[in-house]
Amino acid sequence: MEKIERETNYCLNCKIKPCANKGCPLGNQIPEFIQQIKQGNDQKAYEILSETTVLPGICGRICPHEKQCQGSCVRGIKGNPVSIGELEVFVFDKAMEKGQTLKEIWKNKIEKTKKVAIVGGGPAGLTAAAFLAKKGVRVTIYEKYDYLGGLLIHGIPEFRLSKQIVKQTIENILALGIEVKYRQEIGKNLALEDLEKRYDAIFLAFGANCSSKMGVEGEELEGVYGGNELLEYHLHPNYVGKTVAVIGGGNVAMDCARTVKRLGAKEVKVIYRRAKEQMPAEQKEIKEAIEEGVEFLFQNNIVKIMGNKKVEEVELIRTKLVQKEGETRLIPVNIQNSNYKIKVDDIIMALGANPAPFVKDLGLHLTKWGNIAINEKYQTSNPKIYAGGDLAGVKGTVAWAAYSGREAAKNIIKVIEKEAY
Repeated sequence: MEKIERETNYCLNCKIKPCANKGCPLGNQIPEFIQQIKQGNDQKAYEILSETTVLPGICGRICPHEKQCQGSCVRGIKGNPVSIGELEVFVFDKAMEKGQTLKEIWKNKIEKTKKVAIVGGGPAGLTAAAFLAKKGVRVTIYEKYDYLGGLLIHGIPEFRLSKQIVKQTIENILALGIEVKYRQEIGKNLALEDLEKRYDAIFLAFGANCSSKMGVEGEELEGVYGGNELLEYHLHPNYVGKTVAVIGGGNVAMDCARTVKRLGAKEVKVIYRRAKEQMPAEQKEIKEAIEEGVEFLFQNNIVKIMGNKKVEEVELIRTKLVQKEGETRLIPVNIQNSNYKIKVDDIIMALGANPAPFVKDLGLHLTKWGNIAINEKYQTSNPKIYAGGDLAGVKGTVAWAAYSGREAAKNIIKVIEKEAY
């Protein structure tokens, strides 16, 4: 509690609020909720947070704060920023401890006859469901697993995000009167056409979790895995005593590397073609990975993977960073004749993810990257169907996914209200 008091006193309560207006994807009223903690009003602090987010206990723990709210904190210009994530966690945990709920805060008594289907129960879907239910919309979530949470459950390891926190968050949201139908998957036992007939609007939020490939020679060898699939399905091979290379620099790469190390790998090497400062992963995650014995090979690129049926070696080439005209950041360029080889037993590709192949058969317009194309209202080429999160190519953080769900819900509500009168 002493640290919480110190952090709330440290906040300058800025009028311009760059932490909220520039740094937070959700636009959380950060100085306002911090001032309420300072005054000893934890309940009011939670009410303020709940105006913009239903995932404070999650975002407070896993958001890349140094790139978002804390990265924009005025205090950070000459010193350390306010620990905004920690304060957000404090508020959520206190609310759960006291039994404070969204249902109690929002008092959603308006009942409408309109119905909305949400396909996918991850951050975007859960957030959309909550903000729709807040306005009295009858919401049904269709989920392919027998649990909700999406990547919050199967994409983020327990050591980074407690499943109990996710469960508390989900229970808080479902208490708004949201119906859930489990083991429902488009293309198998769920048809988009059927949902269109039965609901006034549909929000697609089932993510994009098929690992991207590099397209290098040897990628088809046994022992080359997709990071997203390993985390989602827990189909890890036996890493004990092995050397494992993880390709990529985002949080999925960090989660894979740290998980593999915990599962007994002798050596784990993260290979990233840019510099440490350019890694999209949180610096905290990188620091903890290093402390756990993960080795980083910065400014290295893969040339090819070698082996007789099974991975045995990987050929790397060193890179230099150059400024190219029209580019906002330094671009890695291979250094000629700097090739070398390292022995590895397994390789995990953690370079990003794409939507599942069946998405192209939904009859909706796609972007050139294969994501579902949406307009500024999160509508797809079918105006009755909306999409958000990774599926629609929204920036890949939980907060941005949640933002897309909230904003899609707002736009759906506008249409529903027009149709109701």
